[in-house]
Amino acid sequence: ENIQLIKSIPTRANTDMKLLTHNMLACHIKGVTNNYPLLIEATKIETRDADFNPDFLRHIFPRIQWPAFLQGAETLGCRGTLPNDPVPESALEDEGFLKQFHHALLEVVLEEGFLICPETQRRFPVCKGIPNLLLNEDEC
Repeated sequence: ENIQLIKSIPTRANTDMKLLTHNMLACHIKGVTNNYPLLIEATKIETRDADFNPDFLRHIFPRIQWPAFLQGAETLGCRGTLPNDPVPESALEDEGFLKQFHHALLEVVLEEGFLICPETQRRFPVCKGIPNLLLNEDEC
């Protein structure tokens, strides 16, 4: 594997392919039933500082599909000691957990690589942190 890792790049516009975004994306090819979560193939990963906001993390947590999030965090090398599903409710009051969750969810960016449909293996490119999920005409 030839993965390039760059640390502490200043944050640019919120177009970055973070695990927050990944957790909400699915493959919409016509006829596909196993469309989530998209698999990640990373060729360039960056870490960008983001403001730590525990209230935002507690608010977004119930909307995160935890197994998909862990799969993405594992692929991007930022899982750390994040617990398996189900996460204990007490974790949302633990600053150490919230900081790990924050880092994986908001600071690690898939800069270059692919998102892959789990059913068809269709590869959607991610270039400069922006995923391209446009379908070909025959996929609509």
